[in-house]
Amino acid sequence: MHALRVIYVIWLRELKAFFREKGRIIGMIGQPLLYLLIVGQGIASGMSLNRSADFDYLKYIYPGIIGMSVLFTSVFSALSIIWDREFGFLKEVLVAPVPRSAVALGKICGGATIAMMQSAILIVLAPFVGVTLSVLVVLQLLLVCFLISFAVTSLGVLIAARMRSMQGFQMLMNFLIMPLYFLSGAMFPLVSAPRWMQVLMRIDPLTYGVDALRNVIYSETTTLVAGSAVSLVDMARESGLIRWGLGVDLAFCTLVAGLLSSLAAYVFSTAD
Repeated sequence: MHALRVIYVIWLRELKAFFREKGRIIGMIGQPLLYLLIVGQGIASGMSLNRSADFDYLKYIYPGIIGMSVLFTSVFSALSIIWDREFGFLKEVLVAPVPRSAVALGKICGGATIAMMQSAILIVLAPFVGVTLSVLVVLQLLLVCFLISFAVTSLGVLIAARMRSMQGFQMLMNFLIMPLYFLSGAMFPLVSAPRWMQVLMRIDPLTYGVDALRNVIYSETTTLVAGSAVSLVDMARESGLIRWGLGVDLAFCTLVAGLLSSLAAYVFSTAD
């Protein structure tokens, strides 16, 4: 109970610090709109999957844009650890009689919650993409986004625990998150990639997160093919745009999230 109380307090602090920064709130609203309206629409206008007249590239990239939003927001949430260290707040927390691992988990939960809230903005825009989402699907999407964000924020905390400068952290994370995103299948399907790239895409944890998003997002959307209604998720599976079932995706993401959060808690506990 003592550790849970520490996790809650750190989580609440992260949320309060976020809502007090109007610039971050504006960025949270504007960034997803930028991704979808400019990046998504811009790329979609020049590319096509040529699978079906109803399965356009914007429908394909929409889950990938949600994954991009979660990825960037989550990984830079860990930057607050370095900020707190520089201004002395972290020192005060670490000398308190509380488990250090609980502090790390509170940071992770706070970053994951903020990223999940940002993904909700993109989820609201689903009708403009031509995707049908029920209340149950929206709840499933939020849970998947939280799971992905939990894993990515854990990675950020794992690295930030040993870093001493914000510049070094930003350079290292930029080096890591761009390959993670581009190899996740968010912008192009695994089946169309070269063989050597397919190997890298299969071991990229974010690949399974984006695949889970597609499984959920397409689950209740139908499209007309030859005059008959066809489930979008079935069409995507037949075309190779969805590689695994939702159960496999969630199991892999949960495994990665558990492993990274455990490592982050351990490294944070032993850091100076």
